[in-house]
Amino acid sequence: MKTLFSYLSTLLLVCLLAGCNQVLQYNISEQEINQTLAKHNNFEKQIGLSGLLNANIKLHDLSSQIGREEPNTVILTGIANVDISSLIGSQKAEMHLKMKARPVFDPQKGEIFLKDMVIEDVSVQPEKMQSALQTLTPYLNESLKNYFDQKPAWVLSSDRSKAEALAKRFAKGLEVKPGELVIPFTD
Repeated sequence: MKTLFSYLSTLLLVCLLAGCNQVLQYNISEQEINQTLAKHNNFEKQIGLSGLLNANIKLHDLSSQIGREEPNTVILTGIANVDISSLIGSQKAEMHLKMKARPVFDPQKGEIFLKDMVIEDVSVQPEKMQSALQTLTPYLNESLKNYFDQKPAWVLSSDRSKAEALAKRFAKGLEVKPGELVIPFTD
């Protein structure tokens, strides 16, 4: 009888701890991050090179991959529409960007930022614009880095759910797992 009681007690404890895992952390899925990026993405930048070339760049169709290619990293893909004015006329191009960033949580504000943004890969359409836009890529990279350093990719809200309200109040850090960001409530 003692063995049965001991077995049932252990089973109950394991079940309780498994259920408590949901209470001890808050998970943000890739899909939720992508929805937020789609709603709140308004990156637009005017870049000029001493009167020779001016480019208006608008970023859209951002999508994230969390912790899949590299640990503790978010990969963003997106499209930048570029309107270029130069001494030889105006042209339009589209840049397909692949960027890498490190998610960082600010517990005082309840915000997750994508820090140290770096453009990893660029393809340009039409291809004849590749060399002209290669000149702009370092300026675009710095602009995107500054933008994502200042604008959060996710802000915890007390209004969306009780679990998120708990995360905002008790969050202790941020873990990156494949497909999600995890905010633990304990150390």
